[in-house]
Amino acid sequence: MAVEGSTGRVTRRRVHTRANLLDAAFSVFAAKGFGHVSIEEVCEAAGYSRGAFYSNFSSLDELFFALYQERAELIAEQVSGALALDGPDLDVPAAVDRVTDVLLLDRDWLLVKTDFLVHAARDPEVARSLLEHRARLRQAIADRLGRARGHTALPAVLGDTDGAARAVVAAYDGVTTQLLLDRDLEHARAWLKQLLTALLTDGSGTLDHTKN
Repeated sequence: MAVEGSTGRVTRRRVHTRANLLDAAFSVFAAKGFGHVSIEEVCEAAGYSRGAFYSNFSSLDELFFALYQERAELIAEQVSGALALDGPDLDVPAAVDRVTDVLLLDRDWLLVKTDFLVHAARDPEVARSLLEHRARLRQAIADRLGRARGHTALPAVLGDTDGAARAVVAAYDGVTTQLLLDRDLEHARAWLKQLLTALLTDGSGTLDHTKN
């Protein structure tokens, strides 16, 4: 019994250490950018030794991807939840409002995400992993749109729910790139809402029930 209790404490401590390292890495990566940060800097920010780092991650790449995975999965859950609130009768304008609020996260996260994208573009293995996570986000959106398709017609130009999900993610990518440069969160939120409304409805903010 004593061994089990000790193991439980070690496990909880390791989970806590890992979470602290991820939080510290997020702050350091956002401030300096990936490629300009050392393991020592992450450890110093978290208050841990290199040993604690290596007991949780084999490299900065692994830590960075764990951070991205954590945030990406949270976004996917939030988007799916926002789209699910209407039940089968999807209210697109209301859903767009909710999704816009979820997708536009803080600028630090956008900086970290962009750094990771550039890093992945230069590393095929990391790129494959990133594509898998982006596909999960698209699938969460496509699944919700698919469940509502019998009640809510999508513009034919998008092809199908997967095409609509790709359009949503593409709109988000474009708007957040501009947000990184001009830092105008209010304008970015309004512009994303307009884009998503135009993509998912007839553009007027109301549903076109004549399309099949």
